[in-house]
Amino acid sequence: MTTNFTTNTSQPVGGVRNHTTGVAVTSTGGATATSFTCGFVPRVVRWQNVTDRIMHEWYYGMASPSATKTIANGTHSLETTDGITVGTDGTFTVAAAIIIASKSHVWEAFG
Repeated sequence: MTTNFTTNTSQPVGGVRNHTTGVAVTSTGGATATSFTCGFVPRVVRWQNVTDRIMHEWYYGMASPSATKTIANGTHSLETTDGITVGTDGTFTVAAAIIIASKSHVWEAFG
């Protein structure tokens, strides 16, 4: 059996040079899409809702806004409308559906 597929791998010279993390604690108000500045164009963004144990991950090459989603029981899915958008200006934006009110979140970005 032959399987055909296409790969597109990006390997930066010198490996990962940029890494940053952050914490966001939301209030009881309505959620809104929020942008974060990391100072470099990320190739990976991980957003973790610590309260509900939900992880959203965006990888270089994915459409924006999108993210893979892993919930507490380990179920994986693909978000194609309410995900993470990475800009070319060193920022990323997390959709309002991911930044849930009254929750604690941590994030990590690699460039």
